[in-house]
Amino acid sequence: MSAPPLATVFLDAGGVLVHPNWARVAAALVRQGVDTSAEALTAAEPHAKREMDLGSVMARTNDAARGWIYFEAVLRHAGVAADDRATAALAEVRAYHDVHNVWEHVPADVVPMLQGLRALGLRLVVVSNANGKLHTMFARVGLTPHVDLVLDSHDFGVEKPDPRLFLIALEQSGAEAGTTIHVGDFFHIDVVGARAAHLADGVLFDPAWLYDDADCPRVRRLGDLVDLARARLEA
Repeated sequence: MSAPPLATVFLDAGGVLVHPNWARVAAALVRQGVDTSAEALTAAEPHAKREMDLGSVMARTNDAARGWIYFEAVLRHAGVAADDRATAALAEVRAYHDVHNVWEHVPADVVPMLQGLRALGLRLVVVSNANGKLHTMFARVGLTPHVDLVLDSHDFGVEKPDPRLFLIALEQSGAEAGTTIHVGDFFHIDVVGARAAHLADGVLFDPAWLYDDADCPRVRRLGDLVDLARARLEA
């Protein structure tokens, strides 16, 4: 018996659709006298993320705590010393994030990917660990019209990888687990959570191709996600 057809794609926000505004972070560091650049931070980010993508880290932290472990790891991989200057700069970034959400950079390939998935007739639902500012930020950066529903974990008091957030997303979107895949950038948050909720699949967005040991589908480019979805529809 063939698998039921794909109908819905759940998408993580941070790390897939939106990314930290590394220009803003670099500017905060430069104001504190740290010699770095947005390019250096961008290059360091995938390696920092891979380093912290461990089940043990996810088990002992929540999303807010992981966010700042993540920033500290990015700075370390970019060669920025963990000193008072870095601490002051991150405090400035945190203050901005608490009001606006610093995950506000939308790469050029995001909207074409969303349009490509919609052209295939798929329902698009954002399922993200966030800080209560996701809806406002999505409207500000122009992504709201390109998806069908946005779920911010802050509004429900539960975070991925807890399967309850995926179950809430299924209920609110009218989707079925067996015809839904989830795409995220952390194996131990997104793929593990999707599996716990019995979704059809968890897909890892791995642009630096660092997860050779991951036992799940991976895409390196967002355009590859459209190809993956098309292949599943044609299977």
